[in-house]
Amino acid sequence: MNKSIVTPVEYIESLPLAPERKAALVQSLPAEAEPGEIYSQLHQQLGQDGPVEARPDDAPLESVKSRITMAWPDSLADGEQFDKDYLDRTTLKAMPPVKRSLMFPEAWRTNPVARAWDSLRGRKSPPRYADAEEQKSEDKWRHVGSIRRYILLFLTLFQTVIATWYMKTILPYQGWALIDPMEMLNQNWQQSVLQILPYVLQTGILFLFAILFCWVSAGFWTALMGFLQLLIGRDKYSISYSMKGDEPINPEHRTALIMPICNEDVERVFAGLRATWESVKRTGESEHFDVYILSDSYDADIAVAEQKAWMELVRDVGGAGKIFYRRRRRRVKRKSGNIDDFCRRWGSQYSYMVVLDADSVMSGECLTGLVRMMEANPNAGIIQSSPKASGMDTLYARCQQFATRVYGPLFTAGLHFWQLGESHYWGHNAIIRVKPFIEHCALAPLPGEGSFAGSILSHDFVEAALMRRAGWGVWIAYDLPGSYEELPPNLLDELKRDRRWCHGNLMNFRLFLVKGMHPVHRAVFLTGVMSYLSAPLWFMFLALSTALQVVHTLMEPQYFLQPRQLFPVWPQWRPELAIALFSTTLVLLFLPKLLSVVLIWCKGAKAYGGAFRLFISLMLEMLFSVLLAPVRMLFHTVFVVSAFLGWEVVWNSPQRDDDATPWSEAFARHGSQLLLGVVWAAGMGWLDLNFLWWLAPIVFSLILSPFVSVVSSRATIGMASKRAKLFLIPEEYDPPKELLDTDNYLQLNRERALKHGFMHALFHPAFNALTSAMATSRHLKSDLLEHARDRRVDQALSDAPDKLSREQRLVLMSDPVTLARMHYRLWQNADKYHEWVEQYRTLKLNPLALPSVK
Repeated sequence: MNKSIVTPVEYIESLPLAPERKAALVQSLPAEAEPGEIYSQLHQQLGQDGPVEARPDDAPLESVKSRITMAWPDSLADGEQFDKDYLDRTTLKAMPPVKRSLMFPEAWRTNPVARAWDSLRGRKSPPRYADAEEQKSEDKWRHVGSIRRYILLFLTLFQTVIATWYMKTILPYQGWALIDPMEMLNQNWQQSVLQILPYVLQTGILFLFAILFCWVSAGFWTALMGFLQLLIGRDKYSISYSMKGDEPINPEHRTALIMPICNEDVERVFAGLRATWESVKRTGESEHFDVYILSDSYDADIAVAEQKAWMELVRDVGGAGKIFYRRRRRRVKRKSGNIDDFCRRWGSQYSYMVVLDADSVMSGECLTGLVRMMEANPNAGIIQSSPKASGMDTLYARCQQFATRVYGPLFTAGLHFWQLGESHYWGHNAIIRVKPFIEHCALAPLPGEGSFAGSILSHDFVEAALMRRAGWGVWIAYDLPGSYEELPPNLLDELKRDRRWCHGNLMNFRLFLVKGMHPVHRAVFLTGVMSYLSAPLWFMFLALSTALQVVHTLMEPQYFLQPRQLFPVWPQWRPELAIALFSTTLVLLFLPKLLSVVLIWCKGAKAYGGAFRLFISLMLEMLFSVLLAPVRMLFHTVFVVSAFLGWEVVWNSPQRDDDATPWSEAFARHGSQLLLGVVWAAGMGWLDLNFLWWLAPIVFSLILSPFVSVVSSRATIGMASKRAKLFLIPEEYDPPKELLDTDNYLQLNRERALKHGFMHALFHPAFNALTSAMATSRHLKSDLLEHARDRRVDQALSDAPDKLSREQRLVLMSDPVTLARMHYRLWQNADKYHEWVEQYRTLKLNPLALPSVK
């Protein structure tokens, strides 16, 4: 017999049945019959509900329920998870019944002239209704917040003015006041250019310095107030201050935990979700929560693995009727569109929703605490927790985890101090009041054409601004523990994420003048832009400084700028003042880090490896940040320029494994930076060795960038630093149960992982049945539809499996009928489709991917 031919006996052997049941099925096979009749009779014997289709190749539809029950009997709640579609085909209740709500966006009004006209006509956004007690409470913190922000503005601008004036005295050319434009018109244009060029360069330097120093100053005052806030330890304006204890949660107020995912690491997603749900169950409040996995995955292998992982999760935690899964066929507006779809279909059934990222883990105490804060603050629309980074092993990720864990609390508390109820929302690990979100936070595409038009990329800041515009508070619960996330494992993966964040923040700035936005959220849009625009500004500052040094060294100074000038203007550098200003800037940059360590010392540094190791880790992290800052500067500069040039942003899920950066990729990505660093250093060394010392942190960081990128991506070095108790964080010293459970479940999921899910969905009886029952393309009978199905199946089987496009795979697995027909033909006519069969035989099914038969 041809080895590529598969037999009915093999089909029975692949069923998850006890040996005696398999033997009985083999004995029942007719001795003499056509292959098609044998498979049809086999599915009829397996089937529980009788025939549902007349065509022979639809026979697998009859046994879908039985095959799922064989494989996952404990996931089905005694059969209550099954349902029927319009044509009596078996489906799984992966989602609850739909109860639709209207959710539609309001067109953006970005034209200031149109806004002024609306104001003259008296057209204003209606304020949210609030009772007298709510209004009084809100007025109090709003007035306090306004006063604080005026103080921040004064401190930042005052410090910037002083520093800029000081910078002006440092620069060598001080003769602006002596330049007479009328005299310049009467002299040779080349002489005029040589005369004015140094002053133009200095003016550009001063302008850029003022912007950059203002940005640094704002960060300094934010961290300083966060330090004082955490040192005092009591804040009556904190959102968590409103909680009185473990008050019972109102049973009428249900909460949905929603996790939008797209081509993520399936094993990690479901490990974190299981740890989170089990933590919720330990609080005794799980009846108030449901879980929704909202998939936008367009990789067919991953989609099948997600469905299998959902069945296992429901089985392992007894989550039938509480944990739901949906994969969208139409992926509109990425993550924000996925959340909007949930709100339209099921949002009306919930008072709150907690948005989780694919790497999020949250404790039950944190989740119930967020709900209680919402209950205690009826004017709160969004409450953002403060996620702690953990769980990664590379040197780069551990260093970043340490930085966010040590310095992050200062900046988060400082943001809360200045913003209060008009704060940030970071898109995950936050609770949202569903009704106002549905009414006010749908996102219209940005009008126009080009790279800054279309669907909004960074939706979180915009949704927070819309929520506040509607009168609801947006808070940061900076002092609520139990919220965790993961960081990218290496520099290049972080930069891939930064590229789309950069484009999204630049797009958001178009909303700066939108009608009704609160001034604080206009400032949030501005700071979002500055997070990336500061990179090209810093690069321009360095370039102009270098150009000024070239002019100062190579050009003969213009001592007399006016015809009857009595005294020459002597260009002079004042290095002592430059050192003083440089030192002041370093204080603003690094003092918050030192204050973070002081705060930890005051409260106990044991969980950070002890006081001495904490200080050593601080010094190493500061060195690491100095090495990486110029590298990020150049990458972010390219990102900003590419956004303005309209280069496409690819929205791929970030890498979440501890994968090392290969040398080839490092030199490909950093090679131009290395070359720039070498040329820059050589040029300045030849021109003026003293100036090279000022540029040394920049140019030598660029020269070392490929080596730093590769070495920092190594998990072996990261684990060595962990054993030495360097970059240690409390979540590593004494891991919370949720993180321990996540690691354990991740290992378990890796052991039973399903690879090549699409091929198994076509061949394997259990996975074919599962994919069929969860297929979402369910139509009524139609001759035209039948013709299209046959054409798809014939076209797919006429090619080799690896020739199928991504779209073809998704279409096939979305229709239960095409899945049944593919499954039937591949088993019945194995010799005809030998390419498919031979390729499937090369794929090894993980024996742990299906539960063992008891």
